[in-house]
Amino acid sequence: MNFRSSDSGQDAPDINLIPLIDVLLVMLIFLAATTTFTRDRQLKISLPQASAEQMTVPTVELSISQDGRFALAGLIISTQDLVTTLKTQLSGQTDTVLLIRADAMSPHQAVVHAMQAARDAGIGKVHFATQALQ
Repeated sequence: MNFRSSDSGQDAPDINLIPLIDVLLVMLIFLAATTTFTRDRQLKISLPQASAEQMTVPTVELSISQDGRFALAGLIISTQDLVTTLKTQLSGQTDTVLLIRADAMSPHQAVVHAMQAARDAGIGKVHFATQALQ
């Protein structure tokens, strides 16, 4: 008796994709749960409220805290180094806008000093960040 089939070819091994998909879904859930979407800032700032439009031009963000300290690109800088740091951030770009994120209770002198530093650094456009009206 011959119990072999007449087909002499062997079956190709199957790849089971279910465990692979399970592992990828677990990894996706882990990555989504551990990812943070907040922008960390060096200075705690409470922005004033106003209605405004979104900007689409390249910007350099300057933060001013409640006690008048400056932060540019996440680094706290002194008032004496503000002009030179702004010039290095521009690196020859002429259409860059300075976005001042001043706390609502920051001293007026600090904001004026930031505007003067922007003028000395050759920045022609200065905008102020605000919160949306509620």
